[in-house]
Amino acid sequence: MKKIVYIILISLISQYAYSAGSDSSEESKSNYYDDAKKLVKQAGKLEKKEKNDKAKKLYSQAFKKLEKAYSSDKKNPDILNYMGYTSRKIGNFEQAEKFYLTGLMLKPDHNGINEYLGELYVQTNRIDKANERLDVLKNCNCEEYEELELIIKTRGVKVY
Repeated sequence: MKKIVYIILISLISQYAYSAGSDSSEESKSNYYDDAKKLVKQAGKLEKKEKNDKAKKLYSQAFKKLEKAYSSDKKNPDILNYMGYTSRKIGNFEQAEKFYLTGLMLKPDHNGINEYLGELYVQTNRIDKANERLDVLKNCNCEEYEELELIIKTRGVKVY
């Protein structure tokens, strides 16, 4: 009898463990975004230490997680913001711009997207367009406005 109970318990535990590790569960889908944000934060720390190659690898890993998050939530401008950000950080400016603009179609007044799109415009020497993003942010009373304003004033001197 003990043997049967033991076999049943092992069977139940292994089924539970298998389903917990599955990428198809709703829980893991929602975690792609959170995992990507953690990778972006780690990459930023590496950039500050001037370990740019390692940072780019983490940005690429974050982007892959964001793609998975986006596949299940196409109406989330925050995901698109991070997709644009990670694309920009690895040097894919065209792709980054597309993600930012798609995010702005969902939420035109998104502070983060407007700031980062402005930064992209500074990086690609389109100061007029960067100023347009700054204008969108002018009444937000937010740090995104101040950061973009500083970047535009210093015209691409890396301050972020």
